[in-house]
Amino acid sequence: MRVILSVVLAAVAPAAALHRPPALRVRMSRGAFMSTSDCTEPRALRGVARSLPDLAPAASTVGGRAPLVAAALLAASALPEAALAKGGEFGLLEKKLPALVHPAVMLAMFAVSASAAYTGLQWRRLRDVTKELSALKAELKPLAELEEPVATQAAKKRELEASVAALTDTRSSLASANLRDTHWALGSTLLGLGTSFAIEGPVNTFMRAGKLFPGPHLYAGAGCVVFWALAAALTPQMQKGSDTARVAHIGLNSAGLALFTWQLVSGWEILSKVWEKVPW
Repeated sequence: MRVILSVVLAAVAPAAALHRPPALRVRMSRGAFMSTSDCTEPRALRGVARSLPDLAPAASTVGGRAPLVAAALLAASALPEAALAKGGEFGLLEKKLPALVHPAVMLAMFAVSASAAYTGLQWRRLRDVTKELSALKAELKPLAELEEPVATQAAKKRELEASVAALTDTRSSLASANLRDTHWALGSTLLGLGTSFAIEGPVNTFMRAGKLFPGPHLYAGAGCVVFWALAAALTPQMQKGSDTARVAHIGLNSAGLALFTWQLVSGWEILSKVWEKVPW
C-alpha cells in the first residue's frame, strides 16, 4: 500500500507544478512570454524566452489526469488506518492467537521428539536382541546334540535355553509394536512440522515487533533444526546397514532432544511475555 501511495504522489507532483486554476493560469508559450517583456528587460532574458518550448500542451495533458489522481487518493484514504501504519500492517497476524501457534506446536513437537527417540531405541534393541538370539542359538546347538552331556554341559545347556526363551519373548514383544513404521512416522512429523514452525516462530516475532531478538532460545532452535536435518540425512546409509550411520543418527537426535529440553525454559519465559503483552 505504501508503494501505491508513493506512485500516486509521484503522479500528483507534476500536475501540482504545472496545473493552475483557470483564473491564475498563465500561457507559457514563447509568444506570450515575449509579449510580457517590456523594453526595460535585458536582451539576454528575451533570448532565453525564445529558446523555451511551448509548455501549454504539457500542462493541459497533465492537468487532464487530475480527476484520476484525485480518485486514487480518495480510495487510498478510505482504507483502514491500521493497514497503513507500522505495527498494524499484518492485521490479525500480529495478535495473540497467531503468536500462540508456535509454542503450542513446538510443545507437541517435543512430545513427538521424545516418542521418536523411545521408538528408535526400542527398534535398535529389537535388532540387537535378534543378533544376541542368533548367537545363543549357535552356542546351544552343539550342546543340544549331545546324547549324554556331563553335569557342566547340562547346566550350560539349561542356562542357554533359559536365555533363548527370554530373548525370544522380548523379540516377540518388540516385533509386535510395529516400531519401524512408528519411528519413521514420528521422525517425518518432527522433520516436517518441527522445521516449519521453528521458522514460523521468528517470522511471527518479526511481524509483531519489526525485529528479531537474538539469544539462547533463537540459537537453540536453529541448532535443533540442524540436528534434525543431519540425522535425517543419514537414513540412506542406515538402510544400507551402516552401523556407524546408526550410531551417528542416535547421537545427533539425542543432542537435539537435550537441546530441545533445555530450550523449554527460555521458551516458557517468552510465552509468559507474549501472554501478558500481546493483545487478543
